[in-house]
Amino acid sequence: MALARLSSTLTSAPTSTFFFRAFHPIPPPSLPRLSNRVLTVPLSVHNPALPVATEAPKTTRWKPLCLYHTHGKCTQMNDPMHLEKFNHNYQLDLQVNASELDNLSSQNFDYFLVLDLEGKVEILEFPVVMINAKNMEFVDLFHRFVKPVEMSEKRISEYIEGKYGKLGVDRVWHDTATPFKDVLREFQIWMENHLLWGKEPGGSLHRAAFVTCGNWDLKTKVPQQLKVSKIKPPRYFMEWINLKDIYLNFYRRRATGMMTMMRELDIPLLGSHHLGIDDAKNIARVLQRMLADGAVLQITAKRSSSSDGDVKFLFKNRIR
Repeated sequence: MALARLSSTLTSAPTSTFFFRAFHPIPPPSLPRLSNRVLTVPLSVHNPALPVATEAPKTTRWKPLCLYHTHGKCTQMNDPMHLEKFNHNYQLDLQVNASELDNLSSQNFDYFLVLDLEGKVEILEFPVVMINAKNMEFVDLFHRFVKPVEMSEKRISEYIEGKYGKLGVDRVWHDTATPFKDVLREFQIWMENHLLWGKEPGGSLHRAAFVTCGNWDLKTKVPQQLKVSKIKPPRYFMEWINLKDIYLNFYRRRATGMMTMMRELDIPLLGSHHLGIDDAKNIARVLQRMLADGAVLQITAKRSSSSDGDVKFLFKNRIR
């Protein structure tokens, strides 16, 4: 859908912006029921720091996330006009209807971390949406813009204008972006706060798994960025769930990407395609629908101990 965006030429003080041994194949269910269901029942949010709506929303008009808020830098939380334009409640697009829980299957994980990176040369955006595997509820999100370290300022400006200028988010990127080392440090603190990860046990995720739409994010891009940033590969990046492989084995039909899955499952697009945080939330909505239909998520790919080690794909029937 076409959605309005802020102009990248605004000069006022920052307001916001618009805008994760081989397995046996998963038993297929009947084809998913296509419908126009709207997920409307409020979630119980596990992170007390998240903003919680105290009453039913007065309007159903979709509003883009305040991307200053996702970085903890929104200064206009007391401005009614700002609050009317931008969403500060992360859970609104990921609400679950109680009837969706009827067909849930038991999962091997407690949480799924939906990751969808942006950036071809270096990582420009690092968004993660955390979903409870037991009840499909949104738990929290982590979102940071990432500043390249091996590009000149002139090249960065051109790069960002080409990537984010057309979405109206180039200004918030420049205001908030930090180097990947700093982003990864903050992300590890975020994971520790949610008891998903700790340095002492060896660095693997605890009862959680990354969910990605394809293998590129963790097979290719993260290892490249780790080399550029001179960071030893963390163990938690060594395995992941490719949602496209789960989709193929569960529904018995091929989906080339997020947009195909959303179209086939009758899920409307919210936000802007290729804005990482919007894509991560939309992939999380596909994940919620698949969980509601009874899909069981399993690790689909594992890497050997080094960042450039071989990747073993665990599903015989997979997207190549």
